[in-house]
Amino acid sequence: MERAVSDFITYLHNVKKASANTEQSYRRDLKKLVEYLSGKGIKDPSLVDGKLLKEYIDEMQNGGSKASTVSRSIASIKAFFHYEMAQEKVSKDPSLLLKAPKIEKKFPEILTTEEVVKLLEQPKGDSPKDIRDKAMLELLYATGIRVTELINLEIDDVNLKMSYLSCSEGGKERVIPFGNAAKEALTRYLRTGRDAMVMDKSSKLLFANCSGQHMSRQGFWKLIKHYAKKAGIAADITPHTLRHSFAAHLVENGADLRSVQEMLGHSDISTTQIYASMNHNHIREVYNRAHPRG
Repeated sequence: MERAVSDFITYLHNVKKASANTEQSYRRDLKKLVEYLSGKGIKDPSLVDGKLLKEYIDEMQNGGSKASTVSRSIASIKAFFHYEMAQEKVSKDPSLLLKAPKIEKKFPEILTTEEVVKLLEQPKGDSPKDIRDKAMLELLYATGIRVTELINLEIDDVNLKMSYLSCSEGGKERVIPFGNAAKEALTRYLRTGRDAMVMDKSSKLLFANCSGQHMSRQGFWKLIKHYAKKAGIAADITPHTLRHSFAAHLVENGADLRSVQEMLGHSDISTTQIYASMNHNHIREVYNRAHPRG
């Protein structure tokens, strides 16, 4: 089973051009399945049947796993056995009858425009760190890129003259514009902050931590938590909150979903659709409050 899963992950990487996060998610889910099946003496995908898979999912649910975790695991299992069928390693797909549990649809946490402004205004000083932090926060909100994409940016990925950046994940490249606020913050950082932050003068890395090395996701997480607290924002925000806020604010102000999808790098527009649903809910709330017969 381990070899079959490894081959599947290689396929995701080389053929499907899946992101690193997607690969890790599939690997984690399937590793747990392999451990379960090994305990039953099953070490080959061809020996797996629907009854075994249902027992595995039942055990997850009875063990207290969240519906979202179970649903994701089922998606991973189905993708794996679909691949095994295509490779003719199994004659029947044992995952066909697996059904994902119903998940209560939760909208992502977003900030109001006022809260975003407060957050972006927090790095006020003239130290290289303050200048760097300002540029990172402005760029994150201006483009909606993922934190991993932000901390991996190189100087050549940013075109200040044309006000856009390019980033890629899983071999897929996309170009995203940014506005004047991000441009000004980036220009200042490149002129007066970066040389003091990046120790290796041959490095092309755009942003570095206070030790002059590559910044980690956890490092940026602490940074954004720090400024959220200073801004008096009560919501428990994460770096992804700015990405959600970027998308929601674009849709709220009339951006079409296809453009937002391209900027976010979503492979399926249904993922982007949630921001339109959020906007519709907002419109309904406004209507109910304002209409005489609402």
